[in-house]
Amino acid sequence: MHDGEPKGLTDCRRFFHEPSSPRQRQYEALRAYFIDECTSEEAARQFGYSPGAFRVLCHQFRRSALPEFFATAKTGPQTQPKKSRARERIVALRKRNYSVYEISAALREEGVDLSATAVREVLNAEGFAPLPRRLDEERVPQPHPTTERLPMCAPSSCRRNGLPPTWAASSSSCPIWSGSRSTTLPSRHSFPARA
Repeated sequence: MHDGEPKGLTDCRRFFHEPSSPRQRQYEALRAYFIDECTSEEAARQFGYSPGAFRVLCHQFRRSALPEFFATAKTGPQTQPKKSRARERIVALRKRNYSVYEISAALREEGVDLSATAVREVLNAEGFAPLPRRLDEERVPQPHPTTERLPMCAPSSCRRNGLPPTWAASSSSCPIWSGSRSTTLPSRHSFPARA
């Protein structure tokens, strides 16, 4: 990743000799003392410490846990509590040949709200292969939503009357269906022919 013109060697050296942050200044001063074998007074003067403050810094560095001079990436949680709590139940239901959708629904009834995707991830981690697709007669019967179909206006009659073809919200809005109470679509042949 390039951010622009390269820096000159002097600017790069200045980054190490004139640190901009306190952590980097501590690191460079300690490095000069312990690695480059500068005297305590030289390292303190070079990085702007008084001799006493630098001795305290060296004392703390030797006696306490190593400071974090460099930023470390913070990782998120390594566990997922909802999945972890439901793992045994998910495996037990799969052993009874439940699909991921059936497992998700069963868990929801038990008060654990896990999506089918989350269930699938747990099953993959546990080494379960996907179930083969079931025939309709093999599926557990479940209630399905029902929809009431409304008739659609005949496009040609609507165009003739200057109306766009729409689903009839009420029978009075359509010249073809006015007075009709039918809720099923008529056959294609019952519409007037196009002009």
